[in-house]
Amino acid sequence: MKATIASVLALATAASAQVKGFNYGATNNDGSCRGYSDFVRYFNDAKSLPGTSGFQAARLYTSIQCGTAASPIEAFRAAIDTDTKILVGLWASAGRAVYENELNALLAAARNFGTPFTDRIVGISVGSEDLYRSSPQGVANNAGVGATGAEIEGYIGWIRDWVRGTALESKPIGHVDTWTAWILPENRGVANTVNWLGHNSFPYFETTKANSIDQAAENFRTAVAQTESVAAGKEVWITETGWPRVGPKSRDAVASTENSQRYWKEVGCSLFGQRNTFWYTLKDANTAQTDLSFAVTPLENNTPYFDLTC
Repeated sequence: MKATIASVLALATAASAQVKGFNYGATNNDGSCRGYSDFVRYFNDAKSLPGTSGFQAARLYTSIQCGTAASPIEAFRAAIDTDTKILVGLWASAGRAVYENELNALLAAARNFGTPFTDRIVGISVGSEDLYRSSPQGVANNAGVGATGAEIEGYIGWIRDWVRGTALESKPIGHVDTWTAWILPENRGVANTVNWLGHNSFPYFETTKANSIDQAAENFRTAVAQTESVAAGKEVWITETGWPRVGPKSRDAVASTENSQRYWKEVGCSLFGQRNTFWYTLKDANTAQTDLSFAVTPLENNTPYFDLTC
């Protein structure tokens, strides 16, 4: 009976603690490194977005500050100073040596900043779309270097060993990937190992089926259901989704401000407050997407491109 009560309380706590935020890369879209003052401004911009409230969380892809080998990313200190919750990211597709640097950077931040840092961590993500990039689909799309399910499982075991006995030990550990990667049989071990599954999906890019903005919300829900099918009841966090304002036509999908707003209203507004959700994105940062813009505000200010009220 005690275990049952504890489980119910844990689920109730999780349900009442949903966070919403944006994804933040380590660089700007011109390749320059983001520093402390950049992160402070962006985190404050998110909190004061006209038409919204409660965007008080940040998902990071790496724990290493751009331009260094293993220094903690300056977003950590910025999060403390702006009272921003953090989904920590550990880059897992650059080999064991770099992953070890990621662990060292995170542990250094925990030692140096203490509870003002660790209390703001909502979870730790071991990798981002590594399984997709190493999958046949990712290879066919020239998605870049990834990591196998066995490698990600090993990295998860590694961090659990290293954080044992520290303030990080209680933080839920997950992995972020596409639904197409999550459902592959060879990745079932990752789903079994994590505490939560991070779901990335962009109906705009799903060109194997009708994908106009009219089908976008249903395509998104179908994709989430696919990830949930292998989650075994674990929480599925929405770690990336959005619709571009600018970009080429993608089968039936048209990039436009109107469609970006519609996707926010139909998909985003249905998620915010219901699941842990990290929108893609507040400000453009992907140097590989020079012909695409998913940003909801320009780099220089926090004036939205469209109405963000829900």
